[in-house]
Amino acid sequence: MAIVELENMSFYGFHGCFEEEQKIGTNFRVDLEFEADTFKAEKSDNINDTVNYLSVYQTIKRAFEVPSHLLEHVARRICETLLEEYPAIKYSKIKITKQNPPLGGKLEGVSVSLVLRRIVAI
Repeated sequence: MAIVELENMSFYGFHGCFEEEQKIGTNFRVDLEFEADTFKAEKSDNINDTVNYLSVYQTIKRAFEVPSHLLEHVARRICETLLEEYPAIKYSKIKITKQNPPLGGKLEGVSVSLVLRRIVAI
């Protein structure tokens, strides 16, 4: 098993409960970690034997384009999509940071982290 991380991805999105956030949008930072069985790729050096990082990035980008009120909802949508689309992924951990949130004071960001694991039937 290997841990793969996509770090400091930047997206512009329209997530938030305030009308201004939904109209104007803001910047978000996304960090993703996932565990996958990479043994075959470690031996073969073939991208078809592993989880393609570009494909994962594109999946996150598509999911991020759908507006939501809550970061919690965006995080779950992304993690569920990753587990559905990539059977090799055993768990995913995502951290989404809304940069400069409109909370009435100086604040670099507010983050939500979520971990989802694949349930394996015994």
